[in-house]
Amino acid sequence: MTSSQIVRIDQGGVNARIIARETRTDFRRVEAASIKMPVCFTSAEGKRTFVRRFGPLQLNMYFISVIARTQLESADVLKVEKAIRTQMDNVAHSMNKSLDAAEALCQHHGVTQLATYDTQALEMEIGVISSMTRRYLEILLKLDQLMPMLQTLEIHDVLTLEDVVNQRAILKRQVRNIALSVRGFANGLRRRMHAPDASGVARSEGQKTLMDHSQTMEQADSGGAQLPEELPGPDSQGDTHSDPSGGDGDAPVDMAVDVPGAEHQTDDRTD
Repeated sequence: MTSSQIVRIDQGGVNARIIARETRTDFRRVEAASIKMPVCFTSAEGKRTFVRRFGPLQLNMYFISVIARTQLESADVLKVEKAIRTQMDNVAHSMNKSLDAAEALCQHHGVTQLATYDTQALEMEIGVISSMTRRYLEILLKLDQLMPMLQTLEIHDVLTLEDVVNQRAILKRQVRNIALSVRGFANGLRRRMHAPDASGVARSEGQKTLMDHSQTMEQADSGGAQLPEELPGPDSQGDTHSDPSGGDGDAPVDMAVDVPGAEHQTDDRTD
């Protein structure tokens, strides 16, 4: 007898609710060609972050890379694109380190089977219009891959529930900050396009604001989100964990015992 015979499981209603909750991004004025890519998200965090962030980020990146160039200096747009690319690279590197650490912990503790979801996967074909948005999609897929690994480690008592909650919050915050950063850059460029160009002062001030925003977002993501290579023993005491809702929530969870092998802008909704 399988568990599906004694419990009711999702038949697609979860995905329908996630999609219905979000406003559709208006791409009617986007004239760029796109490469159609199939995507599949299984975790609740991956699904919601993808539906909420990917479409608006594509629209904002199109404005930055295409529309802003028609009225602003290309060199100024390049600076913005470089700042965004750097932030994405930093987050992707952090995700890769977390994946490697989670895999090492599974191997060390003899975990061979990962947790799976009973809800249906969110599968669709999407159009990717630039290399920058492709990078962000890859980061979203890494986030989706990490979520069941964290849950698996908690089920096997390798990580505590508090550790998993902290790690989820850090990873989600990093992914969210990229989208918020892109939105901030797009809004800054839009203001510069509509500002009077009499003396050039407005333009220089706008550039300073954009670069300050870039530095703020880079500092926010510089801490990274890395799974601990060393785990707390069963008798360890006094471990402190940061609160994911504030304070030092961007710092990795700090746990120490011997185990080998191993914005900002604010959003009015929580992920």
